[in-house]
Amino acid sequence: MVALSNSADASPGPDIDVEGWLAGAERRPSPNQDARPPGTVIDLLVIHNISLPPGEFGGDWIEALFLNRLDPNAHPYFTPIAAVRVSAHLLIRRDGRLIQYVPCECRAWHAGLSSFQGRERCNDYSIGIELEGTDETPFTEMQYAALVACTRHLQRHYPAITAERIVGHADIAPGRKTDPGPAFDWARYRRDIG
Repeated sequence: MVALSNSADASPGPDIDVEGWLAGAERRPSPNQDARPPGTVIDLLVIHNISLPPGEFGGDWIEALFLNRLDPNAHPYFTPIAAVRVSAHLLIRRDGRLIQYVPCECRAWHAGLSSFQGRERCNDYSIGIELEGTDETPFTEMQYAALVACTRHLQRHYPAITAERIVGHADIAPGRKTDPGPAFDWARYRRDIG
């Protein structure tokens, strides 16, 4: 279970170490990461959604994708994506469990071709959080609680991530990506993070 408090009064503490690992998150280091450009200020948080196969929850397929172990023969959808090298810093499962694949100080390969306020290569300066879900499936109470707690810890550790610098994948890759989709309650999330 995640050590990050889900309470609105989560207090500051040593919740993120110098490498960018969150206390309480399960660690599953992905090879799909590299160093950020020297001098990079981490100042963007990108919210995604993912399910593998699409619309199915609870299996090990997301982890297999992020760890380059996805069996292309296990499902027809996997054949074209099995060789894709992607990752995210964090994944929040439907039950609120937090799994970290890339330390925040490193660059995860989550955004692809992207731009925010005219600045390209969002992977360089962002943190990517995947929510297990789809564009049309409501996210769970436990996911929102974990996301809010995680966001607060990230904002304390990386103060350049202001409320205005928290976006969806669709915002940085319009026309190419749609997540986190219409099922994600932005108003609730923004209210809850304060």
